[in-house]
Amino acid sequence: MNETSAPVFIDGNDTRKILVFAHTGRSEARDAARAACAQLHAAGLVPVMNRADLEALTQRWQNPVPVAVAHESVALNEIELGVVLGGDGSILRAAEMIRHTQIPLVGVNLGHVGFLAEAEEFDLAETVDRIVSGDYTVEERMAIDVKVWKGGEKILDTWALNEASVEKGNRQKMIEVVIEVDRRPLSGFGCDGVVLATPTGSTAYAFSGGGPIIWPSVEAMLMVPLSAHALFARPLVTAPTSMMAVELLPTNGAEGVLWCDGRRTRDLPPGARIEVTRSSKPVRLARMHPAPFSERLVRKFELPTTGWRGPSTASPATSALPISRLNPGV
Repeated sequence: MNETSAPVFIDGNDTRKILVFAHTGRSEARDAARAACAQLHAAGLVPVMNRADLEALTQRWQNPVPVAVAHESVALNEIELGVVLGGDGSILRAAEMIRHTQIPLVGVNLGHVGFLAEAEEFDLAETVDRIVSGDYTVEERMAIDVKVWKGGEKILDTWALNEASVEKGNRQKMIEVVIEVDRRPLSGFGCDGVVLATPTGSTAYAFSGGGPIIWPSVEAMLMVPLSAHALFARPLVTAPTSMMAVELLPTNGAEGVLWCDGRRTRDLPPGARIEVTRSSKPVRLARMHPAPFSERLVRKFELPTTGWRGPSTASPATSALPISRLNPGV
């Protein structure tokens, strides 16, 4: 196909359908999406994309394959799985787009750290092979519901997979807040902000703010004050049944801003109250490499493990994980 050729669309049918998300502003993501669509089509599956992404993909596509269009020839409830080609931001964008569905997502990292991704760019062909053969499992990640109140009126009702961050709206003036857990105030202070995170988000903004890393299998929530002027402003890990809240005091008249997953934002007037609880609807992620989370930490953060020899006596839990997986030099 030349540069001026039109996109190729197909009608939905009973064949397995795989939704392909791509950061189409990046050439490597467009190339990866073309390769994934071609491999899926060759295996007899139907690649699906939204129209805008497909039109961006079609430019300079030399050997296009038929691709279905989400919401037009294929309904989202017909989709088996979503493949996200990009970084963590692309995965968060995809999770937002399919929030009302049961579609699991698998990420192929084309970015930097890519903590949410299951595979790297060089694993793309293997990842698609596993999708074709159905060789994957699905895990559920906790999400949070986020509500904003002002004067007894709810002015926002949204959600997040990683975190909701309450931040100062003016870089020259800190916000004055009172933090609360389980409907009881804990402390008040001036700060740059407060991060309210899930275990998944503990390796994102909360981690940058000095919070602990929480294993994804742990059911908990996390509150991390940012640059707080207070003696008691430590990160807090709460129960999954807790309600975390931040009240923006009108003391100094400073306005704030709420960010959810770094994507959705809302200005916060003085006196606003932000409440966070566990969402009843988790985000579903497909897994193909059941490695321990500790191995993911080592790989993503490039942590030094040279010299590690492991337990002196092998056990079923340790013998399944070769030392060379963590320390290739051993």
